[in-house]
Amino acid sequence: MSDPRPNYITPAGYSALKAEYDRLFGTERPALVDTIAWAAGNGDRSENGDYIYGRKRLREIDRRLGFLARRMKAAKVVDPAAQTDRTRVWFGASVTIADEDDNHRALTLVGDDEADASQGRIGWNAPLARALRGAAVGDLRRVMLPAGEKEFEVMGIEYRD
Repeated sequence: MSDPRPNYITPAGYSALKAEYDRLFGTERPALVDTIAWAAGNGDRSENGDYIYGRKRLREIDRRLGFLARRMKAAKVVDPAAQTDRTRVWFGASVTIADEDDNHRALTLVGDDEADASQGRIGWNAPLARALRGAAVGDLRRVMLPAGEKEFEVMGIEYRD
């Protein structure tokens, strides 16, 4: 069963998925197949570390390639620079929010496949991103976080070109 939500992704995020796919399929996998073939030719495979590790790594690469192929097929590339309503928080928006203690945070709403909290990029379907969708500057939004419910005020919205 497929996920009914669209897999929104920025052009840069899609390029990163495609680059990883191309690297795995075009470089790592062929080199690994060569290593496995060489190791298989060395005789007893039951105690051949190169062969055993190579087969295990090949399964991991094939699983990752399948995952990447499914995600790219389901991807709906959305360019934040093309957003017409720049007064509200939508996909690709860079948002500055403040909590009850006036702590400011800058976040960018990106596709779930390109989320990286340490870089301030949160996935489109994350609880905080869902709470911020459609908000304008000055709006207050409540969100349930692991640490409990918090209220945030939208301080600024920007769409980078």
